[in-house]
Amino acid sequence: MKHEDWQIEVFFDGDCPLCRREIDWVRKRDGGSKIRFVDISDPNFDAEAVTGKTFFDLMARLHARTRDGEWITGIEVTRQMFAAIGFRRSVQMSRWPVIRNLLDWSYQIFAKNRLWITGRGPLAECVECRVGEVQNQNQT
Repeated sequence: MKHEDWQIEVFFDGDCPLCRREIDWVRKRDGGSKIRFVDISDPNFDAEAVTGKTFFDLMARLHARTRDGEWITGIEVTRQMFAAIGFRRSVQMSRWPVIRNLLDWSYQIFAKNRLWITGRGPLAECVECRVGEVQNQNQT
């Protein structure tokens, strides 16, 4: 995919099986044309250098950046991904007030508990482990 072809750049946790499943599903439907995916769990990924955000921030909730540099987070990232792959009608319905509130609330609960749900430690431990790995790599 050419750099200028993407519409949205999604920063996802590839170590999260639920996140990875959704990203794989979207990736198949995108065909590599509109969405650029960045796996923040890749040991070579430097959150602050690439995004200006901390690894903790990126792990706490789903983030994406539009081509014009606007940051979006949470369920809005999912809406933007689905719109990019042609699910615009579903995205419109997800913005209806009652549905929007339910989805936003559900995502907040998921984001807060996803590491526990997927059998990983608390976010602080996950980030601490990652920071330690990066520091060890930099020392070698």
